[in-house]
Amino acid sequence: MAEQEVTLMKGNEAIAHAAIRCGADGYFGYPITPQSEIIETLALLKPWETTGMVVLQAESETSSINMIYGGAGAGKRVLTSSSSPGVALMQEGISYMAGAELPGVFVNVQRGGPGLGTIQPSQSDYFQATRGGGNGDYNVIVLAPNSVQEMADFVDLAFELAFKYRNPAMILSDGVIGQMMEKVVLPPMKPRRTEEEVEKECPWASMGRKGGRTPNIITSLELKSEVMEKRNLHLQEKYKKIKETETRFETSQCEDADYLIVSFGSASRIGEKAVELAREQGLKVGLFRPITLWPFPSKELVEISKGKKGILVSEINAGQMVQDVRLAIDGTLPVEHFGRLGGIVPEPEEIVKALKDKLVK
Repeated sequence: MAEQEVTLMKGNEAIAHAAIRCGADGYFGYPITPQSEIIETLALLKPWETTGMVVLQAESETSSINMIYGGAGAGKRVLTSSSSPGVALMQEGISYMAGAELPGVFVNVQRGGPGLGTIQPSQSDYFQATRGGGNGDYNVIVLAPNSVQEMADFVDLAFELAFKYRNPAMILSDGVIGQMMEKVVLPPMKPRRTEEEVEKECPWASMGRKGGRTPNIITSLELKSEVMEKRNLHLQEKYKKIKETETRFETSQCEDADYLIVSFGSASRIGEKAVELAREQGLKVGLFRPITLWPFPSKELVEISKGKKGILVSEINAGQMVQDVRLAIDGTLPVEHFGRLGGIVPEPEEIVKALKDKLVK
């Protein structure tokens, strides 16, 4: 087996390299801190000269999401990236894609809000990502990386899930993971699909009518209420299947733990250190890390929390994922929240203190 090449790069740069390597057909985006290195790296790599991948800086986030809609409608592997206020501008298009059952990948390197907020890291877009930030009853598959390696790995995974379920998929990162540099093993090169392969994989795609087949119509609009209800019921069945089969999570030192810290993304990295510090102080603490934020690994959390004394949800926001944890636990255990706001990243010592103050007492 050939030795894997280890490279040092930022999380944002890893997204760009992985997009090319997983056979993406196009990237359409707009610069915004703290994710601008994604489009900058793509511009430096010039994949249009090697794989034929299109890289285009749109005039706005609204333009880029509609380009994604068009590319996805033709069955292409297309992605975009932005940060919190930019992703807010994309919500109409993401809702349209969910309604039209179009696969596409979105990367949100979160920053603090609300509004323009700050360019410092945050995790305050959890609700926007997991509740469907646009209109209608829909969900987006949400993956939360906590390392540069996972930034690279999750691009292809997001595409695979998006096309498997004909549904938008989001990589919900943040400014910590996007900007920090770590060792990463990039995925192997995967060629872009041929037109014949796209046609075979995506018989629903609008690629030009051939052989007298029925025209493929890409739309989220349906004026007949009875038909629209059937479409919604179909979507709900699909979401149910995703919930049953696609939850992902990670645990650390939970077996003998009296207390659990539940964190995602960069906060889970800090949570690992908090667990270490707590155990040094004689507290048996474990870490539960959801990797899929939607679908949320509720059943797995319930199973692992049996026999525990309490849960502290540590996230870089005012308390968002804590609501999903409380829904899952359903009052069987005390569930408390600790977070920092405005772009402040919490220290492990603060998390341990919060655990003691709110649960151990």
